[in-house]
Amino acid sequence: MTVFPSVTDARRMAMFADCPGPVRVLIDADAANEIDDQFAIAWAMLSPDRMDVEAIVAEPYGHLHMREELVATVKARQENTSTDLAEDKHEAWALHLIANGIDPATMELTGPAEGMERSYEEIITVLDKMGIAASGLAYRGSDRYMPAADVPVESEGAGRIIEAALSADDRVLFVVAIGAVTNIASALLMAPEIAERMVVTWTSGYPTWTDLSNRPSLNLVQDPHASRLLFSSGVPLVYLPGFHIGAQLRFSLPEMETWIRGRGEIGDYLFHLYTHNPIRIQRGITPFPGQSWIIWDLINVAWLIDRSWVPTRATPTPRLDGGLYWRATPDGPLMLEAVGIDRDAIYYDLITKLDARERILSDRAAGPVGS
Repeated sequence: MTVFPSVTDARRMAMFADCPGPVRVLIDADAANEIDDQFAIAWAMLSPDRMDVEAIVAEPYGHLHMREELVATVKARQENTSTDLAEDKHEAWALHLIANGIDPATMELTGPAEGMERSYEEIITVLDKMGIAASGLAYRGSDRYMPAADVPVESEGAGRIIEAALSADDRVLFVVAIGAVTNIASALLMAPEIAERMVVTWTSGYPTWTDLSNRPSLNLVQDPHASRLLFSSGVPLVYLPGFHIGAQLRFSLPEMETWIRGRGEIGDYLFHLYTHNPIRIQRGITPFPGQSWIIWDLINVAWLIDRSWVPTRATPTPRLDGGLYWRATPDGPLMLEAVGIDRDAIYYDLITKLDARERILSDRAAGPVGS
C-alpha cells in the first residue's frame, strides 16, 4: 500500500492561497472529448499575467464502457420499462438516440487509447491556432485507465507531472485536471512525495454534500481507481463540482456568433467546435431554438484567475465508495470545494481577452502608421 506524505491543514491553506502574479500551471485534459477543454486551454494561454502554463498533458477518454448500459436503457425505454430517471444516467441520451433512429449497439464509440491520442492532437491544434509552438509543451498521457487501485499507468505525461512537481521553483504547482485523473493518480503512485508539492484542481461529479452517485460524471466514472485515489492520497485538492456548479456555464449559439466568431483564428476555431460538437452528434442532439451548451472546464481556469468568480469553502476531504457515492470523513484533510460561480464575469473575461488579442494581431498586420 502506497504511503503518501502528510500535509498539515495549515500548509494546505497556505498552498491554496491566492497570490499576485502568475502561478505555475500544468493542464491535464481530455481535449478531444468535447469542446470545453479547448476553451479552457485557450483562456489559460490568454492569461499569462495569472498563469504560467508549463505543460499540457493529454488524458485518456472513451465511451466504450457505456455501451452495455446504454443498450439496456434504450431497450427498457422502448419497452416502456424505464421509469427512474434520477437513477439511470443514460436516460436522456437513450431518448435522443431513439428519436433519431440510432442503434447504440453499432454506433462508433471511442476507447481510452484512441481518446488520449486524439486529445494530444487536439492540444496541438489549439496551440497552433494561437500561434504557440507545441514542442516542449504538449505531452501524451496514459493510453489506458488504471487496472487496479495501486497500479499506475506510466506515460510521458505522468513523468512530466512528476518533473514539474519536483522542480526547484518555489512557487506551488497547480495541476488543472479537466478530464479523468489517470495521469495524476499514476504520477502520485509513482512518486508519492509530489503529494506535498502541488495542488490539484478537478472538475467532475456532484457536490460532496449530496447523496447522489457520481456515476453520471464522465470525468469521474471512467477511471474509478484514479478518482478514489485522488481523494484518498491527501494531495491538496480544490474540488469544483460539475453538476449544479460548473453546469451554470452555459453559452448559446447567438452568443458564440456575437462574441467568439471572428476573434482571430482561435475564435473562429472555437466557434467551429461549438457548431460541430462531437458530443452533440454522438448523443443525437439536434439544434433547436433557445439551445445552449455548457463549457464546463472554464471553471478551473476561472478559479485561478479570480477566486471571487468561483467561491469555495474549506471542508474535510471525503472518500468515494464502491458505488461512487460520497462518504463523509470528518477527520479528513481539508480541501476546497466550490459552492457557487459567477458565469457572467467568467465569460466577460474570456471575451475581452479574445478581443484584446485580435486587436493586437490586427495592429501588427496593419504595420506602422504614418511617415
